[in-house]
Amino acid sequence: MKQIKNFIGGALVMLFSLNSSAQTINYIQNSFSNYTKYAVQEKIFAHTDKGSYMTGEILWFKLYVVDGTTNKPLDLSKVAYVDVLDNSQTAILQTKVELKNGIGSGSIYIPVTTGNGNYKFRAYTNWMKNFSPEYYFEKTITIINPQISPEFTTAANPADFDIQFFPEGGNLVSGLTSRVAFKAVNKSGIGIDFTGAVIDQKNDTIVKFKPLKFGMGNFSFTPDLANTYKAVIRVGNANTVTRNLPAVNKQGFVMQLTDDGSGQLQINVNTNTNDQDLYLFAHTRQSVRAVKYISVNNGSAKFTLDKSALGDGISHITIFTGNHKPVCERLYFKRPVNLLAIDAAADQAAYGLRKKVDVSVSAKDKAGAGQNADLSMSVYRLDAFQTLEQGDIASYLWLSSDLKGIIESPEYYLKNTSAEADAAADNLMMTQGWSRFQWSDVLQNKPASFTFLPEYNGHIVTGKLINTLTNAPAGDVIAYFAVPGKRVQLFAARSDSTGKLLFNTKDLYGPGEIVVQTNTEHDSTYRVDIVSPFSEQYSKRTLPPFRLTPDMQAPVEHSSLGMQVLNIYSGDNIRKYYDQAVDSTGFMGVPYKTYKLDDYTRFTTMEEVLREYIREVFVVRKDKRYHIEMISEKGFLEGDPFVMLDGIPIFNPDKVIAIDPLKVRKLDVVRDRFYWGPSDEEGVMSFTTYKGDLGGVELDPHAVVLDYEGLQLQRVFYSPVYDSQQQVASRVPDFRNVLYWDPSINTTAGGKSLVSFYTGDREGEYIGVVQGLNADGVAGSQVFRFEVKK
Repeated sequence: MKQIKNFIGGALVMLFSLNSSAQTINYIQNSFSNYTKYAVQEKIFAHTDKGSYMTGEILWFKLYVVDGTTNKPLDLSKVAYVDVLDNSQTAILQTKVELKNGIGSGSIYIPVTTGNGNYKFRAYTNWMKNFSPEYYFEKTITIINPQISPEFTTAANPADFDIQFFPEGGNLVSGLTSRVAFKAVNKSGIGIDFTGAVIDQKNDTIVKFKPLKFGMGNFSFTPDLANTYKAVIRVGNANTVTRNLPAVNKQGFVMQLTDDGSGQLQINVNTNTNDQDLYLFAHTRQSVRAVKYISVNNGSAKFTLDKSALGDGISHITIFTGNHKPVCERLYFKRPVNLLAIDAAADQAAYGLRKKVDVSVSAKDKAGAGQNADLSMSVYRLDAFQTLEQGDIASYLWLSSDLKGIIESPEYYLKNTSAEADAAADNLMMTQGWSRFQWSDVLQNKPASFTFLPEYNGHIVTGKLINTLTNAPAGDVIAYFAVPGKRVQLFAARSDSTGKLLFNTKDLYGPGEIVVQTNTEHDSTYRVDIVSPFSEQYSKRTLPPFRLTPDMQAPVEHSSLGMQVLNIYSGDNIRKYYDQAVDSTGFMGVPYKTYKLDDYTRFTTMEEVLREYIREVFVVRKDKRYHIEMISEKGFLEGDPFVMLDGIPIFNPDKVIAIDPLKVRKLDVVRDRFYWGPSDEEGVMSFTTYKGDLGGVELDPHAVVLDYEGLQLQRVFYSPVYDSQQQVASRVPDFRNVLYWDPSINTTAGGKSLVSFYTGDREGEYIGVVQGLNADGVAGSQVFRFEVKK
């Protein structure tokens, strides 16, 4: 009987333990799901035509926006933002780019006032501003100003480097053996070669170490809280440098991941705390892949994880205690096998001057089947100044985009399958620390809250409504954002309790003037401030030092000459833009009736015009003011209609009557009550002048007038054609540095496309770079080369 009772008691304890474990697993999973359900992750990759520029040149780029989980093109944001930042994180160039189905392209003219140096080119969406700027797309570009004499730099000091240490799992714990990864880089973010040793306070050597590749490696040792540890590093023949190791904790957890090549990962967790339950949670780009539970026995727990359960790319493996506390975490990289195989080749190895080049492009999957792919191509002269850049779209989406800092030669980890490459990838994963999000936020078990909305329908202009009497934010007030001109571009927004205004614009392109105001007939004490849409958050990545070596002098001089010749002889061609297709009907759609004033007897006052032949309105004057009443099918509407002049609201009826009718070309009338966004109007009257310049009517003094640039217009890439003897014999010089740029190459159902362009007058080696992806998010790139000679 006693044995039966013991058995029942043991079973109950086990049942309770299993139930508790299931609850913990469910809690972690549900919290993660609730957070990630709304925290959609966007990634952006930018393909630029090259990496080094002269002032006066045009920087061309294409943006690929994908779902951070699947890498598939993501049609969430319709606008992307591009900044060029200097070393002090000050934006010298900014632009807004339209996105369609996750794809966008644009160009930036580099002003001749830009100084010599390295700059940060970055791209992001409004939605991405809710997350860390460490995950914006960033790359370094070099700009040379030929009007400013650059200084040739000497070789970098080998002792001028930075080294960091990263205990696997996060912490060093007294008495527990840990692997410690390290990363040593120079000022340019490039890994260095060195020798090092860990010593204690007695100067006894504990362990020696050196990097495997790219300045990274790892070593194992067992720290003791009673000792202090330092790392002594020597680079070449330079003096030794001493650095502190991370602090040693008295108690805690350490983890070690081992991949023995058997298809399974062994994750060992050791602790010097009491035995307890531990939970392993693994996700690949926010897609849950494994949740496991095990009890610590004598300070040790061993998890086994099938590599096949993990997705390609980077996975996060986190260890939790039973009270939902994350205690260890590390990353694991699984090399993707499904890459887009792009083949691109010129039809000849060498060409003469001003000759046609045909490039055949194909895209295939790993099985060799042709793929429909969206690609971009750049062809430029290769020299000491304009070099082939590191990284490509595949290595960025699978690797760099999920990591912090500069990743040296990221394509190495995808293209090499050797044991050394596997070990190098593991070192890279161990030097990355914790997740891109805070587990404390995730484990609140509620949807995440966000400050910035995705621009799903178009550019959102944010404003702040201020009561000028109290200087406090004003809520529940309608404001109007308008672009003066012949095409009506008017948008309304109602302020929230903090005074915030969100104007959801549509087809807002190019630079221009905007007018922002409230209805001054009712709300004359308010001011609207427009907020910059560009991010004011910055990553911790530093720009490499600007270095100009003697072998760059001749290429820089040639590039400068090419830039000047192109601007002088082809200035009109490089300033051409595509016509932008826009909806010209405006917010009110098709009007009930359009009156073209030239079709009627011309009167000299607007009052006469409205009274004599605008049948839908009735003009009255009472209390020394004019009023306009709209007549619908059912009779008079209440109050004055909403009136616009060249898209600008005119709230004072006396001003409407004062409009010079001889400057007005047409009047559009909506005779019914009109519901539009936050407002409902008693009909609409829209006057359009011949010149779109308000016809001399003065704006309300309370209106805010600003210069504002909408989405950038698409510039036409200038690529001259030499298909006749006359064109070949033209004496206009052609010293282009970039022979060809096309952001919209689409392979057919068979996965093929043909691209053609012409060489110029500069001899040398040229390189073509093709990048892109298919609809399933499978990405790839290819490089081809050819020569141009007389």
